Amino acid sequence: MTPTTQVPSVEEISRRAAENAFGSPVVVNNLRGLVVETIVDAALSPEWTWTAKDWAGWDFSHSDGTRLEVKQSAAQQSWAQRKPTPARFDIAERTGRYEGATWVSQSGRAAHIYIFAYNETLGSQTDHRDPRQWIFYVVPSTRLPNQRSIGLPAILNLSVAVRWEDLLTALERARLQL
Repeated sequence: MTPTTQVPSVEEISRRAAENAFGSPVVVNNLRGLVVETIVDAALSPEWTWTAKDWAGWDFSHSDGTRLEVKQSAAQQSWAQRKPTPARFDIAERTGRYEGATWVSQSGRAAHIYIFAYNETLGSQTDHRDPRQWIFYVVPSTRLPNQRSIGLPAILNLSVAVRWEDLLTALERARLQL
């Protein structure tokens, strides 16, 4: 006799996928960006809209048109490591971006402001889902050097570290100075 199986519901699949992806304190690299964007979204005011989608040119838009890109890095990775992973962020200029399914050819950086988020916690205390473990650096894109990536030492010359509670204030300060 063959056991009967019931097709799982969409809700069950969503719950199981979320538990598999985000149920552990250390989140894999390709999903950690979504966690950090969620943390940033929780800090923002209603004037900001989370616009990140597949291949979007930026992650958040302000009602005044300001565009925000969130980049993240973490010292603790999901794989075995001998030493902390140094913070490194992609800031390469692009040749264009997608707006929906349409390619817009435009060289440069699409976002006006970048938030660089770094989780420096190591070991069993690490929880990438905890907003209190992240340090944020807000940098207008015009201050970024013309290079493909940037490390934390260079970012420290461009911005001061802020905790989640002060992220919106630092972001609004940068937005008003554009």
